[in-house]
Amino acid sequence: MNADLLHVPGADLYYETRGTGPLLLISQSGEGDAGRSVDLVDRLVDEYTVITYDRRGLSRSTIHDPEAGVSVRQHADDVHRLLAHLTDQPVIMLGQSLGASIGLHLAVEHPEQIGLLIAHEPVSPWLLPEAERAEHRAELTELQKVYVEGGLPAAIGQVKRVLGITEDAEADLTPQPMTAQRQANFDFFIRRDFTAVVQDELDLSGCRTRILPATGRTTPQHVFDHRCAVELAKLLGTELVEFPGGHNGNTSHPRAYAARLREVLQGVS
Repeated sequence: MNADLLHVPGADLYYETRGTGPLLLISQSGEGDAGRSVDLVDRLVDEYTVITYDRRGLSRSTIHDPEAGVSVRQHADDVHRLLAHLTDQPVIMLGQSLGASIGLHLAVEHPEQIGLLIAHEPVSPWLLPEAERAEHRAELTELQKVYVEGGLPAAIGQVKRVLGITEDAEADLTPQPMTAQRQANFDFFIRRDFTAVVQDELDLSGCRTRILPATGRTTPQHVFDHRCAVELAKLLGTELVEFPGGHNGNTSHPRAYAARLREVLQGVS
């Protein structure tokens, strides 16, 4: 594994590369940092050079002004700079949740860098019809309030409910304990990234990047991240690709998810 820091405007971005073959960037969900999907990456590195990173504000990626806000567009600019640092060729991008929202910005703003984006349940309320969009933005804002008033124990169940996260998982996964660092990542995610999601806007018209909208097989169909994936597929006039597990299938079902990812990538090559 190679690990390094990249200086970007207002932050230092930590990233890792592993494996050999075509470049595959994984942009994580939630509080996940570069190590969050290690079980998935382990099953891809024989065929792909996998890039993972800590979003600004998480783990080893520090922000110069800790009180500064962040936007989804800014997260996408970080990825743009990371890819420009690593290669002059288009890469495959697997975006999970917020990572998928970041990928959509990159697909519009830097299409030359993305050969294919698999957008797994983007948390992008702007994709939804207006009334539904307002409802789910309010839902996220209320969840922030629950967190500020009651902390993570009060909010974590609500996060799982809002995103449709289930407890089902494969056996023998790498432990992901609730360390102090992970709690700090949750704090940044809920306080800062939720606001970024609520405020985010993007116009996909004219986007020429190939995008595959994806969803988890067990994600409840009423939750907003699944609805965003459905509306993205409608907007693009394409089918919704299904992956094992739910919203976090890449971490809860890494063996099945890796097999399905290989299958999907072979089908579009």
